Amino acid sequence: MTETVNPGPVPADRYGLNPMYLFRWEDTQDAYVLLYPEGVVKLNQTAGEIIKRCDGKLTVGEMVAELQALFPGDDALVAEGVYKFVEVFRAKGWIRRKA
Repeated sequence: MTETVNPGPVPADRYGLNPMYLFRWEDTQDAYVLLYPEGVVKLNQTAGEIIKRCDGKLTVGEMVAELQALFPGDDALVAEGVYKFVEVFRAKGWIRRKA
C-alpha cells in the first residue's frame, strides 16, 4: 500500500487566510492576532509578517523575497523560516492553498 505524502509549500503556491479566522493588529496585545470563535492566537513578529502576506495573491516565492528585503542578512534562513511557518499555518488550518 502506498502512503500519500502531503507536499509542503512550493514557490508558486498561493495561500489565503481561512475565513474562520480574522487576522488583525491588536494594540492591547502589541501584536498581530488571529481571532476565531473559540479564542485568540497571539502571533510573534515573524509569524505576523508571514501570515499578513497570505492574501491569496502573493506566491510563497514572492513572500520570501519581500521578507528577505524586510529582514536582510541570511536569505537562506529567512526562506527556510517562511516555508516552515507556512507549513505549520496550513497544518493548523489557519491558511488554505489557493487554486
